[in-house]
Amino acid sequence: MASHDIQALGAYRCLLGESPLWHPTEQALYAVDIPGRQVLRWRSDADLPDVWPQDAEPGCIAARASGGLLVARRDGLWALDTTTGAQSRLAPPPYDATRLRFNDGKVDPAGRLWIGSISDAREPEAALYRFDDAAFAAQVQGLTTSNGLAWSPDGRRVHWSDTKAHRIYVADFDMATGALSAPRTFAEFASRTPGEPYGGRPDGAAMDVEGHYWAAMFEGGAVVRIAPSGEVVQRIELPVSCPTMPTFGGPDLRTLLVTTARDKRPADELAREPLAGAVLQLRVDVPGLPATLTRS
Repeated sequence: MASHDIQALGAYRCLLGESPLWHPTEQALYAVDIPGRQVLRWRSDADLPDVWPQDAEPGCIAARASGGLLVARRDGLWALDTTTGAQSRLAPPPYDATRLRFNDGKVDPAGRLWIGSISDAREPEAALYRFDDAAFAAQVQGLTTSNGLAWSPDGRRVHWSDTKAHRIYVADFDMATGALSAPRTFAEFASRTPGEPYGGRPDGAAMDVEGHYWAAMFEGGAVVRIAPSGEVVQRIELPVSCPTMPTFGGPDLRTLLVTTARDKRPADELAREPLAGAVLQLRVDVPGLPATLTRS
């Protein structure tokens, strides 16, 4: 596949694909369909994914060191045995599940799970949580749509975004304790203005080995590569309006895999964009960082 030759990963289409995870030992791609209430796995050369139905919306997943997945759903954190299909709840949600649900999440370089939430009403009542000792602790509050978690290659900086605010943040990170400090704006994008070009708002993200942050620009039809300085140094246009999150996969971690959305999009847009809802794949020059397994 030539550089930036963008293709769909098989024929499957999600309503709202999210949380793509290239499993570092299985060499398979996992993802979730949030409104479809599914956890998905694409194995090598499979056109259609394996599917694990969920009883509540899954916001994100993480690979466990002990095997299987952690699934952050509206109704709490669950363990999924991907061999037997068995599921068990590990912890209740740290919020009112009638108003919020889990959204984007990642494992930090030390193996701790971090998960953000999203407000159904799109009010600033969401947060970014760290999961320690079977309990959630809010680390950042006052968010609306917590997204875009990614750590720098040396583990000394953590990034996250608030999609509704069109803003990406960065903070210093203490690997030993999991504490973050000195939060500040990393990059900011213009809101939609009638008559003006619109580049979208930052959704999910991934980090490459050079410390550049890759963000999916929801409604902007692109992924952008952002230097450690906060400058956008590359923009790759996609054949869909609503990419949701990139990850790096393949044996060399140079295949960018991007989940996308079709849920609640206008009919004329979907008619123009037959790949909406697909996982897109394209080759890039710089490899990404591998996913970290959880400590448990």
